[in-house]
Amino acid sequence: MDRSEVGRQTTLPNGCTMAEAGDERTPLLSSTSVSHTTVSHSGASPDGPGIPRDHQGEDDDDVIQPRKHRRRLKKIWTSLKPSTESQILLSGFLITLSFSFTQVPILYAFHLMQCDHYYSTHPPYTGPGDRCNIDEIAAGMATQFSILGMSTTFCGTINLFVAGWTAKKIGPKYALMIQTLVPGIRVSTQILGLMAGGAKGMLMIQCTQIITVIGGPAGYLLIVNIIAGEVVPPLRRTAVFGMLQGCIMLGQGLAGGMMGDIWGISRPFEVAFCAFLLSTLYVAMVVPYIDASTISSAKKARGQGISQLFTPLRVLLPQRILSRNGTVTKHYGLMVLCAGIFLGVLATGYAPLLMQLYATAKFDFKQTENGWLTSGFAFMRGMFLIFAFPRIINRGRCWYMTRHPEAQQHHDHGNGHEETAHLATNPEEFEAPIGSFAEQEPVDAEPVKEDEGTEFDLYFLRISLVVDGVLTMCTAFATERWHIFLAAFLLPLASGSAPAAKGVMTEMCSPSQRADALNALGLVENIARLSTQGLFGFVFAALAEVGKPHLTFFVNAAIAILAYGMLLFSRFPPEGSKIVEDDADEDESS
Repeated sequence: MDRSEVGRQTTLPNGCTMAEAGDERTPLLSSTSVSHTTVSHSGASPDGPGIPRDHQGEDDDDVIQPRKHRRRLKKIWTSLKPSTESQILLSGFLITLSFSFTQVPILYAFHLMQCDHYYSTHPPYTGPGDRCNIDEIAAGMATQFSILGMSTTFCGTINLFVAGWTAKKIGPKYALMIQTLVPGIRVSTQILGLMAGGAKGMLMIQCTQIITVIGGPAGYLLIVNIIAGEVVPPLRRTAVFGMLQGCIMLGQGLAGGMMGDIWGISRPFEVAFCAFLLSTLYVAMVVPYIDASTISSAKKARGQGISQLFTPLRVLLPQRILSRNGTVTKHYGLMVLCAGIFLGVLATGYAPLLMQLYATAKFDFKQTENGWLTSGFAFMRGMFLIFAFPRIINRGRCWYMTRHPEAQQHHDHGNGHEETAHLATNPEEFEAPIGSFAEQEPVDAEPVKEDEGTEFDLYFLRISLVVDGVLTMCTAFATERWHIFLAAFLLPLASGSAPAAKGVMTEMCSPSQRADALNALGLVENIARLSTQGLFGFVFAALAEVGKPHLTFFVNAAIAILAYGMLLFSRFPPEGSKIVEDDADEDESS
């Protein structure tokens, strides 16, 4: 039996394997049938006996050898060139690393400038120790840093709308270049503020936050996720969202404040400026280009000007779906999903800071221990999302499809795939009688759906919140210092809820709403982070006054369970239904 007839295992796009019948391969052609034959003047073939083999093709060797070298170099370049997924992941890591260079030094910079401002209106310090370590300076620095945090959050929220609008106007690649180049300009102005020092320097740095409206951390995260959602196949989308967030966590954990201690307070800002320029160059040369007319609602945006900034808010409204029987009903799955995500971020977003506060209050953790705790948490979370999360999603979908075969049909709701169920309205679309088919006509097998098993993402999102709540609650029983480090090691194992939410969000909406859906999800998460800081800051302070700060972990777990209960009401549109968009309604009425 020929080797080409032997059955082999075929890996489907969803990662599962199935037996496939042996394929027939074209036999290799002989060299005489595929090569160009050069006839000599005597009419004999070059392979014939009339010409010695040592003299044939001498002139062709000079041409063939360079071609072989070029092909060999091309193969080497192809093997070394990173894939599209790797290009996107590396861009997220580099840009996040650029932002992280100044996160810790800017706090110390405000401390020094507030110290200079204080002694510009007060007599010189004559006591022991550092002249800047007094209560008045600490209070003034805390006030200035709080103003900086609020302005950054407010401008970052506006940046979400601006970045989404820019991506739909000029394309995600050029929008991402803006999100990396503009922060470099902001950092350069902050260097001028450091040179000015005192109250003038703090005012200059505070004013630079206005630049965040055009380009900032919130906007680049949105655009990187938009690019991943557009170029990555639907089956890989959730896994890549997780790997991207893992690379972002690694970028946040690698940069610290040691550079400022060694080379001066302005050096981290100078390095960040160069890093932003390199990131912009990397995006321009490596990140794939996506035409603005092919993404999201850029094809159907009806409003002009400022009104387009708020189109992501329309995603949060109930969807209208067309069922198989022709009736139009409202579907609340996407709206309930956003409510569940809000509660999930409200519960999980405060966990890292809560661990630091609890460790400081009960186990007397200092700045060094908290630094190791934060770095370890970010590192473990990044490793889990990069290596473990994609495998869990891939194998979990296979398992879910075997347990729930009907889940394979959920994408018939009209999310734009080729296999979407279509409501037959024309005579030629109805099935023909059986006898009209030609006997020799081949019957094509049903195509493999690229997003099979994606209902497991919603199932994983629910379970992840439950596991996160249980692990967070177990932290309340810590009695030793090493218990806190163990909790920092275990908690990241339940950190896949955010990328899973992005995957479910992009599957529940139509392709024309994908970018707006990610924009709306970023807005929900941003509001949830603001809410969790205020809520749990108050809860922890109230429980710490009565000597029971550990009960904050139980409150955190209770909200996580509440988020799980909310997500139980979020479901994909029914089988065979189709999402009705406003533009479709206008076309049908016209």
